[in-house]
Amino acid sequence: MRSQRLNDKLSESLSPVYLYIEDESANHSVPEGAESHFKVIVVSRDFDALSKVMRHQRVYSLLNDEFKKGLHALSIRAYTLSEWEQEKSRIDFRSPECLGGSKKS
Repeated sequence: MRSQRLNDKLSESLSPVYLYIEDESANHSVPEGAESHFKVIVVSRDFDALSKVMRHQRVYSLLNDEFKKGLHALSIRAYTLSEWEQEKSRIDFRSPECLGGSKKS
């Protein structure tokens, strides 16, 4: 299952304080069980010295094999521990409605 592989790869490499992974494939025009669209919130001390862009690059590089195996879209929120402590009660990470494919009509 892709969500478990994402969890394993991110947990092993980033030792996250908090990790949330959601399969949003059902919200898109993909076959049932596609496991192609995911949302990730990851909080790690490893992000302390990294810009937001570099954090995203790190996550993408860790999951590069998954993109080669059919992961199509990944929405990422990557926080330092201090950012998370300040923002977690205000975070609204709802994904926009998919307008692609057959959902557009």
